[in-house]
Amino acid sequence: MPASNRTEIARAYFGAYKTKDRKLVEDMLTADFTFTSPYDDAIDREAFFERCWPAGQRMAEISPEEVVENGDRVFVLYRCRTPEGKEFRNVETLDFTGDRIRAVNVYFGAAYIDGVFQPS
Repeated sequence: MPASNRTEIARAYFGAYKTKDRKLVEDMLTADFTFTSPYDDAIDREAFFERCWPAGQRMAEISPEEVVENGDRVFVLYRCRTPEGKEFRNVETLDFTGDRIRAVNVYFGAAYIDGVFQPS
């Protein structure tokens, strides 16, 4: 698969959060998809849409800043902004099987408001 395709799929995945297009995300994921974060240990598709999708929908903005492909994995550094104005950056790795996302691993970053670090 050409590198640009997985990069485009990753950007479309984050774009679906902006447009709140759950169906698009569902179509991007493999049947055995898993999601891992500091709060979730390899949860399946059903748990992801129940627990994590709603949190993403509450963001005022989710903007990829860097998208880098390395084999079957795409690294995405992105910035989020809450409706209250809190900003933070996270990194996600998206692991692919073919042109579908098999796993997402999230690494949380620091929070900022108006460019000022906010301790947790």
